[in-house]
Amino acid sequence: MSMSTIHRFLTVGLVAGLVGVSAEAQDGGQTIQAGALSFKAPSAWKKETPKSSMRQAQLKIEPAAGDDEPAELVVFAFPNGAGSVESNIDRWEKQFIDADRKTPRAKVEKKKGMNVDVTRVEIAGRFVAPVTPGAAARNDKSNYRLLGAIVETKDVGYFFKLTGPDKTVAAASKGFDGLIESMKLDK
Repeated sequence: MSMSTIHRFLTVGLVAGLVGVSAEAQDGGQTIQAGALSFKAPSAWKKETPKSSMRQAQLKIEPAAGDDEPAELVVFAFPNGAGSVESNIDRWEKQFIDADRKTPRAKVEKKKGMNVDVTRVEIAGRFVAPVTPGAAARNDKSNYRLLGAIVETKDVGYFFKLTGPDKTVAAASKGFDGLIESMKLDK
């Protein structure tokens, strides 16, 4: 291969790489409004019409390679909150069981949004939550994961719950953390 061919090859590769970076930089995601709280979600996450009036927002995340179904992010906003952060984490933990059929402990971290404090929650195991709130019928889905975020304001509690197959949710983790960092409460 001649030096000029190598130079052209490298130049074309560099330009293509820069165009890709530029396109990613310009794709700042989609801004979603949930009550007085806004956040940015990755553009690949598909915004859907919420399935219930309790949901402020709902997004679908396509399955990762090896998973058969998508993950779902739902956002709830409850005036005066909906119990303590700890009671909500406990409720989410009880929606899972581990290999010994025990409730797994959540990994809990404090994070910062743009102007809000956020409690980030992560749980994995067999998903056994009711199919719909209060229903007797229960899910029974192995290798599931939940990423949650709780934002408490003086007037409203915001609850973000991303659930789905383990690989899909693990692949969405970086986007979820970016979503947390972008959270902004309109004052």
